[in-house]
Amino acid sequence: MVKAAFFDVDGTLTDTRVWEGLMGYFKAHGQRRWTQRVFWPYHMPYYLLRKAGVISEGAFRKPWAAHLAWYVRGFSLEQAQPAWEWVVTEYLSQHWRTDTLHILDSHRQAGDLVVLVSGGPVPLLERIADEIGADHVVGTRFEVRAGRYTGRSLEPVCLDENKASLAKNYLQENGIEVDYRASSAYADSISDIPMLEMVGSPVPTYPDEALQKIASERGWVAFP
Repeated sequence: MVKAAFFDVDGTLTDTRVWEGLMGYFKAHGQRRWTQRVFWPYHMPYYLLRKAGVISEGAFRKPWAAHLAWYVRGFSLEQAQPAWEWVVTEYLSQHWRTDTLHILDSHRQAGDLVVLVSGGPVPLLERIADEIGADHVVGTRFEVRAGRYTGRSLEPVCLDENKASLAKNYLQENGIEVDYRASSAYADSISDIPMLEMVGSPVPTYPDEALQKIASERGWVAFP
């Protein structure tokens, strides 16, 4: 069995959201203008319902994450690659949390398995992993048929309670036995509680107000 360190990405390793970078790529390159025009109005009712407390944060975020697949609809895997590259090299390069990256690097140097667990698309997370030295990624999978993205995401979206179950399933399917009690997890949102609970050393990292409250009640030591 191995020790692992699980890292959320948005708000934990970065001070931004990867979807902002993805949308930024298509805006900067003058592509998918109609997708952009449809995306925001489509999701606005979810946003208003969340603000009114009618639906949960997860009910708002899951369709948002799933529908990012619209942006690469019809693209081959190769055609989409410049988008993932640009997000990492041009956008996220300005938004890394260097202190959290240092923690990730210390786990890597200690021989721990480093796993990124995020709602972002898997190919983008794989490029991020290459950039920062993570071993594995668990994220939202975009459907591919005949070598092209269909514009759909495969269920379940890697958010909230799904993060823990998808991470465990991924490791099991790849024959990786993890000592969860000896492992660590780093995340910033109250919605990441299931991922934090699956390890012996949960570390709320740049926690939101709700997560900070839970951390105080449970004696979890937050970072920074």
